[in-house]
Amino acid sequence: MSSRFAPRPTRPTVRGGETAIPQGTPRLATAARTRTWTPPHPLNLGLTLGPLRRGPADPTFRATPDGSAWRASRTPAGPGTLRVAFRTKANTVEAEAWGPGAGWLLDQLPDLLGGSDTPEDFTPRHRLLAATAHRRPGLRLLRTGLVLESLIPSILEQKVTTDEAYRAWRLLVRKYGEPAPGPVPAQLRMHVMPDPRTWTLIPSWEWHKAGVDDKRASTILRAARRAARMEEAATMSPPEAQARLELIPGIGPWTSAETVQRSNGAPDAVTVGDLHLPGIVGHALAGDRTADDEEMLRLLAPYEGQRHRAARLILLSGRTPARRQPRMPVGDIAAL
Repeated sequence: MSSRFAPRPTRPTVRGGETAIPQGTPRLATAARTRTWTPPHPLNLGLTLGPLRRGPADPTFRATPDGSAWRASRTPAGPGTLRVAFRTKANTVEAEAWGPGAGWLLDQLPDLLGGSDTPEDFTPRHRLLAATAHRRPGLRLLRTGLVLESLIPSILEQKVTTDEAYRAWRLLVRKYGEPAPGPVPAQLRMHVMPDPRTWTLIPSWEWHKAGVDDKRASTILRAARRAARMEEAATMSPPEAQARLELIPGIGPWTSAETVQRSNGAPDAVTVGDLHLPGIVGHALAGDRTADDEEMLRLLAPYEGQRHRAARLILLSGRTPARRQPRMPVGDIAAL
């Protein structure tokens, strides 16, 4: 990876690695576009949108005390900010959106909140899953229709702790992204992730400062240079989408599954190659915390077509084994 600094498009003043925005000032405050949607199914906003959140300080996704979810996205129409609130008594979703991508985000709202999900196709065959599905009727599998916004953070999560990956995502998005459009509360510090070209212009030392090794950085650069091809995967069937993503060197089944679960709403995309998931599934379904990927897939076989949903329900059941093996060591390449 070249360390030569390439010029980037003009951006707001950067101080200390973060865009300087006066506290309390609305960001590109424009009139909101709105939409009200009545879901024809139970909906738990937090459970449904939770997979989009990359850590408690994710600059692209925030939940506020009033129960709203804020999301900053780079859509095919441009940057946009979406605020979603679910009114339980009225059983309605109220959404506001700002920026060039506002219309696109509102059009996609039902898919984002699981409108195209089919949980009725899932038949629990274990008491644990039946009980968890009964307690969590509002769980829906979301579909964003956007690939890079899930692919890039998934690449950052390869072979490192979640804390390291969340830190890298936060630092890079805040420094090279742009402030989320609309009257976003300044304390949320929300940013839209960089566009594909900007990802390719990040100098090597900035990847290093964010704790991202050359292998992951190079994979992101390859994906960003083929952004249009990557985004096409959102319109494909999940298996075809995974195959498309895995054409990029450095993207394997773990990363492609983590991506299409979000971008395509893939109910059967199992995350193989995970450090903890096989043991969690094995413990929940067979009392075997030593299960590997092969055993996990065997246990999930009765849920063919809905294996990702089954894994989500297991994770939500609370029946996870106490961790005895050492956690993955935390590295700090920025200190080298």
